[in-house]
Amino acid sequence: DVPVLISEDIVISQPAKILNFLRKQKYNADYELSAKQGADTLAYIALLEEKLLPALLHTFWVEAENYCSVTKPWFASRIPFPLSLYLPGKMSREALNRILLTRGGPPLYSLTEVEAQIYRDAKECLNLLSKRLGTSQFFFGDTPTTLDAFAFGFLAPIYKVCFPRVQLQEHLKQLPNLCRFCDDVLTCYFRLTVSGHSPAGQDTADANLQKLTQLVNKESNLIEKMDDNLRKSPQHPPRKLTTLKLAAGGEESSPLNRLSP
Repeated sequence: DVPVLISEDIVISQPAKILNFLRKQKYNADYELSAKQGADTLAYIALLEEKLLPALLHTFWVEAENYCSVTKPWFASRIPFPLSLYLPGKMSREALNRILLTRGGPPLYSLTEVEAQIYRDAKECLNLLSKRLGTSQFFFGDTPTTLDAFAFGFLAPIYKVCFPRVQLQEHLKQLPNLCRFCDDVLTCYFRLTVSGHSPAGQDTADANLQKLTQLVNKESNLIEKMDDNLRKSPQHPPRKLTTLKLAAGGEESSPLNRLSP
């Protein structure tokens, strides 16, 4: 189950449980929201789970072309053998059963009718989100909140994954403020490149490497100069090494006599 939060020895899955855990740890993104904004947050989260989630499950797990070419190999590559041969199919069946259980009642009796209805609902949900976001950076101003986290979790996979069948993705890309919202969150909070390093972190590493190289070059030049000076200086024959005088009984004498030749 994803998303998953691992904190020391505690493993928590599902968004609501993760948020409750974070609030208990004094991390609350909704601290400054009014009561009305808090109610709006709950309403929009319920809207996402009722209207957009079925279409998201269908896009990833039920649409045959998307499942066979993207979802199944993607998840199977992250699951150890032999579970990789079984779990993706099980997850696909569970997604279909959930869709039929929640949206397959009368008057929608066929899978084709169910598919058409869930995509209509999803597009309507995207339109409502776009209208609610407007020209703001986040749904409640300039600071991300719980609603932004939930909305991003639903929108980003639709927006970024390259599917052969892109019915929902095409509609999302016609809503530029939602696309800009996804891009902003990805830029601010998920700045990982393909190599696994953030651009800022990579720049820092490159700068540190450059400084280290310059330092090594300076040290090498200094050593070369010292060698040259040593060669040019008058040479003296090596002095005889001093010996330590030992006291009776094999022990060293007093500190004043230890370095006597």
